[in-house]
Amino acid sequence: MREDREIERQDFVVTTSNKQLNFLQHIMTILDVNGRAAVVLPDNVLFEGGAGETLRRRLLADFDLHTLLRLPTGVFYAQGVKANVLFFDKKPAAEQPWTQRLWVYDLRTNQHFTLKQNPLRRRHLDDFVAAYLPGKARDERVESDRWKSFAHDELLARDKVNLDITWLRDESLEDLDNLPAPEVIAREIVEDLTAALAEFEAVAAALETGRS
Repeated sequence: MREDREIERQDFVVTTSNKQLNFLQHIMTILDVNGRAAVVLPDNVLFEGGAGETLRRRLLADFDLHTLLRLPTGVFYAQGVKANVLFFDKKPAAEQPWTQRLWVYDLRTNQHFTLKQNPLRRRHLDDFVAAYLPGKARDERVESDRWKSFAHDELLARDKVNLDITWLRDESLEDLDNLPAPEVIAREIVEDLTAALAEFEAVAAALETGRS
């Protein structure tokens, strides 16, 4: 089966060859009304135009997309790939959009984890879990430096409904005293180059398939 084959299903919002978008669509279709999901997805799902924008608009309208956790680089997927956890609930059909406010927790900016020297541990999620307020009403949540909320209208006003939202200043880019250890920098460079090569390989494969 061709890797770039478009998946067309009557219950899907968009027809696309993007596996991550199709995975998200599949989750959206199998959830029961009032069902809850937490899905790990790469950054491109948050900002890709075209089919990605269409799908995000549907997600904000028909589901309550209430929380987004921005994960450090390389925790899921291939090395160098940035991922997130999207938390959303399926709701019954309604005239008004279900997503009223999206809460975003940034566990990525100025955070440096590696698989061996400094792996992500459960304790690193303690602040997020406390801010999430499990079992409590979301209107009781309180913003902090890494925890911000964005109203539905703000999200729609962003170019292509881009949900790749950042607000923290990356100290490593502005203050040499705050640079991570050399071995961490080296590992991040390797991970970024690995991800870039994987992207170029996918482009090359698509071009070769188009000529055949």
